[in-house]
Amino acid sequence: MTIKEIANLAGVSISTVSKIVNNKDQNINPETRSRVLKIVKDYNYTPYGNAKSISTAKSFLIGVLLRNGSESNLLLTGILCAAQEYGYSILLYNSECSAELELKHITSLCKNNVDGVIWEPVSEQSAQHELYFSEQNISVCYVNGFSEDSFYIDFARMGYVLTQKLLDYRHIRIACLLKEKSLRSSMVLDGFKKCLYENQIPYSDTMELYISDTEYFSKIINHGISGIVSSHFASSLMLYEQMERLHYYIPSDLSLVSLRNDIREGISFPHISSLKIPYMEFGHYICEELIKKCEKKESRSDYLFAVPLSFDQEDSLEPPPFMRVKKLVVVGSINLDVTFNVDWLPQAGKTTTILNSTTTAGGKGANQSVGAAKLHREVSLIGEVGNDADATFLLETLERENVSTQGIHRYLGSQTGKAYIYIESSGESTITILSGANGKLSAEKIRRRQHLFKNAGFCLLATEIPIDTVIEAAKIAREYGAKNILKPAALKAIPKQLLALTDIFIPNRKEAATLCPSCDSIEEQAAYFFEKGIEVVIITLGDEGCYLKTADTAKFFPASDFVSIDATGGADAFISAFASYLSEGFSLEHSIRIATYAAGFCVSRQGVVPALVDRNTLETHIGKVEPALLEQNQAFFHSSSL
Repeated sequence: MTIKEIANLAGVSISTVSKIVNNKDQNINPETRSRVLKIVKDYNYTPYGNAKSISTAKSFLIGVLLRNGSESNLLLTGILCAAQEYGYSILLYNSECSAELELKHITSLCKNNVDGVIWEPVSEQSAQHELYFSEQNISVCYVNGFSEDSFYIDFARMGYVLTQKLLDYRHIRIACLLKEKSLRSSMVLDGFKKCLYENQIPYSDTMELYISDTEYFSKIINHGISGIVSSHFASSLMLYEQMERLHYYIPSDLSLVSLRNDIREGISFPHISSLKIPYMEFGHYICEELIKKCEKKESRSDYLFAVPLSFDQEDSLEPPPFMRVKKLVVVGSINLDVTFNVDWLPQAGKTTTILNSTTTAGGKGANQSVGAAKLHREVSLIGEVGNDADATFLLETLERENVSTQGIHRYLGSQTGKAYIYIESSGESTITILSGANGKLSAEKIRRRQHLFKNAGFCLLATEIPIDTVIEAAKIAREYGAKNILKPAALKAIPKQLLALTDIFIPNRKEAATLCPSCDSIEEQAAYFFEKGIEVVIITLGDEGCYLKTADTAKFFPASDFVSIDATGGADAFISAFASYLSEGFSLEHSIRIATYAAGFCVSRQGVVPALVDRNTLETHIGKVEPALLEQNQAFFHSSSL
């Protein structure tokens, strides 16, 4: 392609084309300049053929001179995309924070006759070298520089948004986790301070934490910090790891929000609520601005780059612990339930045909944990599983149901517990249990996991684990101010020590009769346990409802109107719902009535964990048949959750 052909395509003179491609086009119409340059780029025209010594000729080449290119993958991608869109190529240089290397790269860029340079200067002294570019009429766009005409990502705005998110979750005692000598950190801190000021929250130096400070974590604990804004995702990961090592957890003990850069883009765990830094969009933006300068087009004067911001998720955010409903701790068995549907329950000397079988998570600990989690309660389960595939299945199931599994350990020398459940068409069932790893949950192991009792309102205990372990868990719960709810499963006698530690006692009809053989009636049995010092006794009666005994009350509650298909998990559904609503401030009697509906839903379905009802379904049903039950504490629940 010759200059004459370019001139013909553009509808201008050869002289006009020559002036434009050699940067002597001060008096040429901008529209004409743009039309000629587009044709020149489209046809890869090189002025004067091989005479490349003409330094004023356009090369359609852009230099990228970075201070340190190690964290700039998406930035470079954005620059490259914009350059290609406009018909330019790029030369990339990394100064590696060296002033000497930076000057060598500047010399090289000038020799290569680039049209413009995106320059991230090493220091304030770097600006003295700009004369090399100006002498050759090379346009420059500064990035993260030290002057007012430098382009920046608006990290201050991002810091503001991060801080506001914590305030939206009602955190007041917050801090900013920073890196020293970091431009990003200083801008995030500016946004942090501005947000506090506009929300009328006093700022103090104790709110500044630096990842290089070995005492920064102690400062979080000592100052009662409940929320952290982090300028760097790597710092967030370090904080997350440090917290878990010392038995503090996100978001239960600390809410965390962070910026996230391209280096960490592929990390999906841990779940840290973050804002993505728009490096690629920023790279595209500054390259466009440079090309406009090179082609003498009107450009924007906004040096702070910002895009709409949204959090990727909010998994690491909760209100401060003191503002939340206290959580539930469950200590009990974790089993793999193998359920068999049969015409009649197995009997000695008779063969029983299995009609159908299913495999699900089970055990009273697991059942009660999932039951409460489905009702929007924060639940920590403490238990033991084996080192087998069954354990993996159970842990995945519990995590999927939003049960905290931090208190569950694998016992390498045992298999996971199993329950074999036979259910006949009437809904009656019989259960045989292989204790497995459940029997290895010792009192010592409970003591080592006592941090999980922090901020607990109730501890749910079932006796399918060693009785010494149950007693130790009850002691620890009391130490942390939690009340104990005891389900005496598979227990022939209750130690006096456990009775003294029990606040609410919930046996079924058969368990009550076994533990109190001298009393014939339900009323007598409940009175017997009450006289042993237990303040609240609830005996569950299957399809006949339940019986309550306290100092002020002795009454039966009817069962909800559901057809029983599988009664296996009815008691666990009852206990988990009872504890959940009681922890929210519902009265004892209202909590019992709500729990009877939860139990009804469970027994009307096959299995236990799959049959446990979710909060929306439960409250929608109650709202239709007995709405007064939910009116008492509706305002309480909504004020305590987001």
